Amino acid sequence: MASRRPDSFDGLVYRGRDDPNYGAGYSLRSAGGPAESQHHHWVTTPPDIPGSRNLHTGERTPLYDEPPGESGVAREWDAAQPGGAPAEQLNRVAGFGIGLVSLFTENVLTHPCVVFRRQCQVNYHARCYHLTPFSALAVMYSISKAQGPKALWKGMGSTFIVHGVMLGAEGVISELTPLPREIPHRWSVKQLAAHFLLKGLTAVVALPFYCSSLIETVQSEIARDDSSSGLLDCVREGLARLLGVGAPHSRRLLPLSCLLLPALAHAVLRYAIAASVQRVVLWLHHRNKKWRHSPSDPLEAHFPELAAAWLGSLVADVAVFPLETALHRLGLQGTRTIIDATDGVMVAGNGGSPLVLPVNTQYDGFADCLHAIRRKEGWPGFYRGFGALVAQFALHGILLAAARTLLGLLLLEAKVS
Repeated sequence: MASRRPDSFDGLVYRGRDDPNYGAGYSLRSAGGPAESQHHHWVTTPPDIPGSRNLHTGERTPLYDEPPGESGVAREWDAAQPGGAPAEQLNRVAGFGIGLVSLFTENVLTHPCVVFRRQCQVNYHARCYHLTPFSALAVMYSISKAQGPKALWKGMGSTFIVHGVMLGAEGVISELTPLPREIPHRWSVKQLAAHFLLKGLTAVVALPFYCSSLIETVQSEIARDDSSSGLLDCVREGLARLLGVGAPHSRRLLPLSCLLLPALAHAVLRYAIAASVQRVVLWLHHRNKKWRHSPSDPLEAHFPELAAAWLGSLVADVAVFPLETALHRLGLQGTRTIIDATDGVMVAGNGGSPLVLPVNTQYDGFADCLHAIRRKEGWPGFYRGFGALVAQFALHGILLAAARTLLGLLLLEAKVS
């Protein structure tokens, strides 16, 4: 009897991007016997890219003509014509390709949409709210044409630093406390509350660096000092704000204690909504697949998880968008930041440079910010820059579907040849 694959897992949880909970760990559930299937193995490092696997002690690379079941790992090969690629290799290529496209799109290609969305959220002067992607893309093009492509990719390095701080903080807190990094398959209310508490504490630890990254993301390239800008400025400015030292800010600068509640609520709500939607989508997919008795497909082993993560992030970002708007305005207040005019107004001279505006909000706190936005800007004021969010997830979804189609054609051609 062929032994069970020692690295076979059936509980991979994949997370999408966005801001406080991205890359917060993976949960791996063993595919062993009944006693093993009731618990999880917590890991502090992510597993291999979906579709790849490493050989363990005692295993060997099987030959092409080796029938299934002879090696120490049960696997099935395509027994078509000579020169055909093994199913395991095709599965690995498919998972690696889709995962790579998803990560690149999520962290690099859609970053201009994140930049413009944040600029719209903090620009209370703007007459246009950019609720549709058409107006947002038009202004993004004009800014890029006047200042260069760098104007829309600013702050990308600091976002990676914030993700790294969150990963490190979550790992350290989970190791020093009994707070679980993932929800077990059979969870209780106490375990769920402890897991959400861990997510909230992670967001609190990363809050000063998140505020520093926000400034780098929305500040106009016209007002940026290239001599003082560097990759580690996010860490330095975050520590300076945490300790209350460094460059002087306006008296309207809010202490971090006033930002703890909105940051905690934003992180926990976004994660809870995204994880819930992702699990429901995966459950419906596996149920529908079992009902139809569809044959196994290498793409089906990886793409549903990425699609579920994409949909979960979309629903979560839409749900917490008003809260994110208030959080960004409070975090930017008193920092003397100058942003681009999101109305797309052009000034004469200076080579047609876009008009820049200072951010001079005067909110007393979270409740006052919500009340002021509702009174002066109406309910649409909470959704400034919503069109950039739509463009961001539309681009991500289109590239995911295109990658899946392309890899499907390559796999089909490899099987036929």
